[in-house]
Amino acid sequence: MLISCGCPVAGAWADPMSLTGFAMRAEELGYHGLWTFQRLLVGAGEQMAPVYHSVLDPLLALTYAAARTTTIRLGVAVINLPYLSPAYLAKQAATLDVLSGGRADLGLGTGWSEVEFAATGSDPNPRGPRTEEYLSVLRTLFTDEVASFDGEFYRLPASTMAPRPVQPGGPPILLGGTAESALRRAGRIADGWVSSSRASLDDIRRGTQIVRQAAEEAGRDPDRVRIVVRGVVQAGRRDDGIPLSGDWAQIKGNAELYAQAGVTELFYDLNWDPLIGSPDADPRAAGERAEEILTALAPR
Repeated sequence: MLISCGCPVAGAWADPMSLTGFAMRAEELGYHGLWTFQRLLVGAGEQMAPVYHSVLDPLLALTYAAARTTTIRLGVAVINLPYLSPAYLAKQAATLDVLSGGRADLGLGTGWSEVEFAATGSDPNPRGPRTEEYLSVLRTLFTDEVASFDGEFYRLPASTMAPRPVQPGGPPILLGGTAESALRRAGRIADGWVSSSRASLDDIRRGTQIVRQAAEEAGRDPDRVRIVVRGVVQAGRRDDGIPLSGDWAQIKGNAELYAQAGVTELFYDLNWDPLIGSPDADPRAAGERAEEILTALAPR
């Protein structure tokens, strides 16, 4: 199982120096990848966790990190596909892939915020067919000399997009979701599945089994399907409801439970620590805490 980490995109530590410094330090310590997430808006009076109240754009943050790193992979988990056209996202993802030398991973979801749907003039439904068409448009733009698509939800006139991504076929595409239909879709048409922050260890075991079974039924090698899990870390205080909590030995020991569940990549996301990712956290203390956790949990 590969070990990665969340990139500073939320709250007090999401500033230019923290972002690049953390990215460089994570690469130095041997972390496999950096992962961001998307949150456009919080509605007035809407009750959301502190991590969602101040968030950088995920692809811009990764591009900023790319300029100061050379080997660590750069992923987003996830961008909500209804919010923007597949052609626009294809250009953004291809640009990140080119500027990073082929290090981009693209996680996609369908969203859940009614405020964001209204603000972007988008509709996630029907989720399955819309997602399948979206991936088809991305892939023709990533791979075909002349790309085109004519579907129910998206239309792409015969055209070219250059430069194309560095990675053959474009950045690997992972799909989010918790419903069985979403899990099966990830196994059937995507490069893998990425979990939400709310997923329990039991949810991960169930999701992994469904995703891999769907891949096998589609004639794909289930062992090549990636299972990427966001690990919410609570350092210093043990909570039986949070596997990655407690002292360093407890956190590392419970990380092995994810490997046993079939996870291929676990990323410790410190944005979910309220002492780090809350807007009202002390920036200096947040940075010091993040450095301590990053170093203690480093894969090497």
